[in-house]
Amino acid sequence: MHRRSLSRRTPLTLLATATVGAALFAASVGPASAEKADAPQHPKPTVVLVHGAFADSTSWNGVVKELKEEGYPVVAAANPLRGLSSDAAYVRELVASIDGPVVLAGHSYGGAVITNAARGADNVKALVYLAAFMPDKGESAAALAEKFPGSSLGQALRPVPVHLPDGSQGADLYIDQKKFPQQFAADVSRNTARLMAVTQRPVTDVALGEESGEPAWKTVPSWTMVASEDLNIPPRTQQFMAKRAKSHTVEVEASHAVTVSQPDDVAELIERAARATR
Repeated sequence: MHRRSLSRRTPLTLLATATVGAALFAASVGPASAEKADAPQHPKPTVVLVHGAFADSTSWNGVVKELKEEGYPVVAAANPLRGLSSDAAYVRELVASIDGPVVLAGHSYGGAVITNAARGADNVKALVYLAAFMPDKGESAAALAEKFPGSSLGQALRPVPVHLPDGSQGADLYIDQKKFPQQFAADVSRNTARLMAVTQRPVTDVALGEESGEPAWKTVPSWTMVASEDLNIPPRTQQFMAKRAKSHTVEVEASHAVTVSQPDDVAELIERAARATR
């Protein structure tokens, strides 16, 4: 706005001008301002990211960067990897603490977790599965991994005996560090894959073998990314689950570590799901 010189105006002229100006301003913008204040707001949903087995929240770093640059609030959950029902309960409580709509995204075993965590969570508006399990009621991650050929995970696992929280004996499952790069992250730089192998978080055999409850994808819209070079969850299994869930599906040429190797594509799919909720 350009300011005019007031040096030659009389006090009376100034007063009249100010009065008329104020009246015109109130008449022209008052109702519009009120309407704008009353208009419904559509904030971007919070994206909650749930990592899977043999990974941690840092596996989402590239995805988080992309989403934050686009203005999305993001939370990367620390998935306990102890048991499907208890892991889902943990994530469900985290989601319940968030005001407003949520897009819940899961990688690998994290897909089984969000399938159960979103059940009954009214603020979850979309589910995104990234090289992930999408179990139906009564199915386990372990059973789905063997439904079609193509997984070499079993031969790469190194079990470590542990006592579970309820006192029972179980096993923590790790991927052998030497086999990790090829098994889990073949399209990730060698140095990064080696770091991932060292920092991997184990999942219990109980968690992978526990049967799922009623799946949220039957009532919540879903988006799926199939990783065509996945050696943990066979691509055919991923396609089968996505088709069954009537999920919006894309396929990328990637290893199981798609959140690390293809963060741009992952973020784009999550944003697509987020836009559909607004």
